[in-house]
Amino acid sequence: MARIVMKFGGTSMAGTERIRRVAELVRAQAAGGNEVAVVVSAMAGETDRLVNFCREANPLYDPAEYDAVVASGEQVTAGLLALTLQAMGCKARSWMGWQVPVKTFGAHANARVDDFDAANVLAAMSAGEIAVIPGFQGISEDGRVATMGRGGSDTSAVAIAAAVNADRCDIYTDVDGVYTTDPRIVARARKQKYVTFEEMLELASVGAKVLQTRSVSLAMKKNVRLQVLSSFVDADAPSADTLPGTMIVSEAEMEAYLEKENMERQTVTGIALDKNEARVVLTRVPDKPGAVAEIFLPLGEAGINVDMIIQNVGRDKGETDVTFTVPQAELPRAQALLETLRDKIGFNRIITDTKVAKVSVVGMGMKSHTGVAATMFKALADRGINVQAISTSEIKVSVLIDSDETELAVRVLHTAYDLDAEAAVDGADA
Repeated sequence: MARIVMKFGGTSMAGTERIRRVAELVRAQAAGGNEVAVVVSAMAGETDRLVNFCREANPLYDPAEYDAVVASGEQVTAGLLALTLQAMGCKARSWMGWQVPVKTFGAHANARVDDFDAANVLAAMSAGEIAVIPGFQGISEDGRVATMGRGGSDTSAVAIAAAVNADRCDIYTDVDGVYTTDPRIVARARKQKYVTFEEMLELASVGAKVLQTRSVSLAMKKNVRLQVLSSFVDADAPSADTLPGTMIVSEAEMEAYLEKENMERQTVTGIALDKNEARVVLTRVPDKPGAVAEIFLPLGEAGINVDMIIQNVGRDKGETDVTFTVPQAELPRAQALLETLRDKIGFNRIITDTKVAKVSVVGMGMKSHTGVAATMFKALADRGINVQAISTSEIKVSVLIDSDETELAVRVLHTAYDLDAEAAVDGADA
């Protein structure tokens, strides 16, 4: 017997037929003698519909009231799934975030999990009851419902799994695992059996849409084993207990797996892309100490995430150009803020470009292999793809390129790092 948390995304919950299929997957786990808790998202498109209602009611809406509206989507699916399970003969009930309770802190609409009192859910699971919990929501410090931002249901599931000391947290999506890259772009992309927390965190942060970044960070901190798999499977598909998806595990577990299978670590684990980047250039910035801080400190205080940064060599007149990227959605705010600081910073013009994309290669193998960045730059240069900016970490290299060349770049790099070859993919399904 195992204790399992199962999380289902919006596409998995899109209508009564899909909810019935989810209920069958949940019932199968419970029938195997497992203690089960389920975390659900709102039906696909429902959160967007509710957000639009808020904007129509008041464009300058109160975030706390916004949370009260948008949290209702998950409450509906939690109740419907509990009803469906009951109709199948299962003992089940829904819990609202405030009933558990899931305690949060921080701003409404972007709250973070603070504490999770597992006593109620543990008691229900121990009694053989399936606990169905709405993701994305909790209770704020002032006692009001609070939501955790887009993708917050992943974080809810991980927090619950950590609190109940689950053996595994299964994240069901519309894909059946973590691939070397988007299989819609590269037909020969391969699903991987194991990916480390560190690699998944980097992949999520640079554009991979499989898991929310915050959920991976929490799983790594709490050492919660995650499995990514699809709910869009036939009734006779292998059980989740046979590990048909991708396991997100610690570095120690990965090393044990590689040793057992007598395999070497692949240099690059995956390639991610993000078309939601915008490039900002400030021209003729004074080339003096403190000038860059006057640009980026206000952006940071405004909560605007800055990624790639390039400062050109100073001109003869003591001026330089500063280039950086921000999420496209944050570009208007960033531009407006910088305009208010024009005189203080002393720049001449703001030049923006939204027709850019970020392509990243990620892999723990970079720690022990040289030439990874050189391989990337040469492969792109050979196909005439210009690199506009670069950022790196210990296990990641990202480049900014023209958005029209994104898919070509991904295919070129997938081949350059031997990820196309069947035998070369670390942990991939044959």
